[in-house]
Amino acid sequence: MKLLHVDSSILGTYSSSRQLTAEVVAQWLKGHPDTTVEYLDVAANPIGHFGADALAIKGVAQAEPTEAQRAENALSEKLVSQFLAADVIVVGAPFYNFSIPTQLKAWIDRLAQPGRTFAYTDKGPTGLATGKTVIVASTRGGAYSTSDGGQAMEHQESYLKVVFGFFGITDVRIVRAEGLAMGDAAKAAAMSAAQTEISCAAV
Repeated sequence: MKLLHVDSSILGTYSSSRQLTAEVVAQWLKGHPDTTVEYLDVAANPIGHFGADALAIKGVAQAEPTEAQRAENALSEKLVSQFLAADVIVVGAPFYNFSIPTQLKAWIDRLAQPGRTFAYTDKGPTGLATGKTVIVASTRGGAYSTSDGGQAMEHQESYLKVVFGFFGITDVRIVRAEGLAMGDAAKAAAMSAAQTEISCAAV
């Protein structure tokens, strides 16, 4: 079994999402000691944002690719192959400006490849990356899950569920710690609740 561990927080050792993904992976390894872990830090090693030189993955022909296009194509191939080879993907997803970090979005943009992670059919798109488990460590400074207004402002967990579902992944598990910026007591309670969720999610 292969596990891909992805972190995206820009906060380094101060990051709550990094703490939670590490705990998710550790808990998973307890139950699945034969798992091979590969680590990807898209904040420390940012992936270039999707641009014109990377359009080949969308089926745009590049008869004589430039050096820049070859480099972009190679990067996209490396990332999608790594993703497709994983049975389990653990994603650290902090809440930035109502959504996910741009670094994490850049990674997802490289994965969204017709013929690799999804396909268009006469009945609409269908996911090709089936049979995987995704565990998202979701961290938020405020509380967004407890009210209609908060849920309307949330484009983090909802986006990740949609995009991984579009890839054909139906097993998306959320470990959430929110209210982290609402005082020490709220943060401690949120992290404790998330650790309890980890024991259920990472099995």
